[in-house]
Amino acid sequence: MKKLLFITTAIIAFAFIGCIKKGILDNDTIIILPRESWNAIEPKEYKKHKPNKITIHHEGTYFPQDSLAFRHIKNIQIWGMRERKWADVPYHFFIDGFGNIIEGRDIFTVGETNTSYDPTGHILISIIGEYHKKQKLNEAQYKSLIKLIEYLRKRFEIKCDEIRGHRDYCKPGETDCPGDNIYELIISNKIKNQLRDCNN
Repeated sequence: MKKLLFITTAIIAFAFIGCIKKGILDNDTIIILPRESWNAIEPKEYKKHKPNKITIHHEGTYFPQDSLAFRHIKNIQIWGMRERKWADVPYHFFIDGFGNIIEGRDIFTVGETNTSYDPTGHILISIIGEYHKKQKLNEAQYKSLIKLIEYLRKRFEIKCDEIRGHRDYCKPGETDCPGDNIYELIISNKIKNQLRDCNN
């Protein structure tokens, strides 16, 4: 079943190859699956910003790491726009259990977090799943997170100190996001030590 799901994911990726956005990082290629891959509806107008921070989130609900997440992302968009009156899906990028990097909200549009801080300037990356108590990043997710952060740092000249977790900007006790199992990778500098020029 896992092999079948992986093959299905690959087929979907190639089906959208004409729309896939690529950026070169040395000998690596980053592939970002476009909004069309999860059948996004048109967003509403919302305020614009210039990205200068990277903030890591988890989506917050348990989701099997061997399941396709496109419908799940679409449900997040529908729920957010209907119940929260948001302009679009709240995050700029998602990473699923296969390590797929999936485009969310327009990167030049301010994201939304359902917490008290102002996310203007923040690029919001959400790992699909619950990483506080129930799940841990697998190798594919971790590698994709590092690759995406490196790509965004290079594109927007983001400083190493501006890579943080959601809870770093919130009031005490307001959120556990991105969950202890991801947050530990941030505060231990494991993520930064994987990045160019961040481990000096």
